[in-house]
Amino acid sequence: MIKGANPIKKLVGETAIYGLGTMVPRFLNYLLVPLYTIYVFTKAEYGQVTLLYSYIAILLVLLTYGMETAFFRYANKSKDAKKVFNTATSSVLITSTLFLLIIFVFSSDISRLIQYPSNNEYVLIVSLIIAVDAITALPFAYLRYQNKPFKFSVIRIISVVITISLNLIFLVVIPNYYGDNFRALPVYRSTSLVTFVFIANLIGSLSALLMLSREFGYFRFKIDTTLLKQLLKYGLPILIISLSFMITEVADKILLKYFLPDGADADSQIGIYAACYKLAIIMMLFIQMFRYAAEPFFFSEADKKDAKNTYSRVMTLFIAFTWFIFLLVILYINLFKHFIGDAFWPGLKIVPIILAAKLFLGVFYNLSVWYKLTNKTYYGAIVAIIGGLITIILNIIFIPIYGYVGSAWVNFASYFVILVISYFWGRKIYRVNYELNKVLLYTLLAVAIYFVSTFLVGFQTSVYYSFVTLLLIIYVLFVFIIEFRRKKHVNN
Repeated sequence: MIKGANPIKKLVGETAIYGLGTMVPRFLNYLLVPLYTIYVFTKAEYGQVTLLYSYIAILLVLLTYGMETAFFRYANKSKDAKKVFNTATSSVLITSTLFLLIIFVFSSDISRLIQYPSNNEYVLIVSLIIAVDAITALPFAYLRYQNKPFKFSVIRIISVVITISLNLIFLVVIPNYYGDNFRALPVYRSTSLVTFVFIANLIGSLSALLMLSREFGYFRFKIDTTLLKQLLKYGLPILIISLSFMITEVADKILLKYFLPDGADADSQIGIYAACYKLAIIMMLFIQMFRYAAEPFFFSEADKKDAKNTYSRVMTLFIAFTWFIFLLVILYINLFKHFIGDAFWPGLKIVPIILAAKLFLGVFYNLSVWYKLTNKTYYGAIVAIIGGLITIILNIIFIPIYGYVGSAWVNFASYFVILVISYFWGRKIYRVNYELNKVLLYTLLAVAIYFVSTFLVGFQTSVYYSFVTLLLIIYVLFVFIIEFRRKKHVNN
């Protein structure tokens, strides 16, 4: 067990560095939420932004079709990582070009299909963002393969800073400078403000492409057909997994557009749902930065004698920390809510549901070692498909009845079901003896603290924060004592 300490420290260190490239950019993007929800957009306009980003997320998964994970797998197996990089990148470049051609030919039809017939520019700009981000996915993966988390992070941060700066210029500086007359400017006269969000994003994505020029310097347009077949065979189930998860992640926002009761303002409801969804940002940020570091880490540890013990320890520490994040946000929700406009506060009741759902997703990422390390990615695809189907079917059933609250509970249920399935299926194929007693103990304590806090809501503000701070300290001390005792026991 002692041997597992160093790899875990390495994972923590790399998670922290990748956190610069994940947490900082997404936190900076998070700062746009109060700008959008308080100062610039109506609930309906913010709903449009959210919906279009949902389409971006799904289509980006389709255009990368599991090539990132396939690249990691075969770059580690192959003696010629550059050949793997060239084949994977060439493939993505071809499909991205074909995608753009199709979109530009049928843009008007697509605009009508997504119910924005007068905003054809949405489709054109969004498609360019998707194509550029797909093309940069492999160079970013190459940086991770080379263990260059710092460069990875710097490029992502600069790209996001450019995007945010342009948002401020387009949505705040220019309108304020020209006052009520800014709509008379040619560029603003016939263009929705929503469009400028995506123009800023496109320029930010193009800047990342330029900053990856060194990585593209390694690239040669060459396709090894035998290798490509192997990459596609491995990557196709990953595509299905990623797509199913993305459906689970964003389908609720898309389906709300079509299945809310008659008379409901769909864009406004989506806006409220999305704004409150954003309050789970800390959980989502940690899970994302962990995922960036964990994927290459799991592969690099696979052949080591103590690998399974290491995976078990990672799971325990991950769950302990994510429950801490859950409590931090929920106990201080009256502070966090000021990051969104008060018009969006009716949706605050979904925040604990979404936080718990994201925690389940993070646990699933930990469990995924069983199908990734055994090359049984198609099993993982089956699990993910189940999650996607649950999401679609239950949203269609519950959105007309419960609106966006129903979508939140569906999100919770979907991730919990695939977590359970993955755990029991994984035990039969690649058994890891997870520390279930500790996991259950930390979970029960966190849930108990959450329910206790609900009875304190009516107290005076100072009294409330004193009590919840004490509860949070109790949780931290409890985890620390349990883990310290374990470390002491192992050392003895």
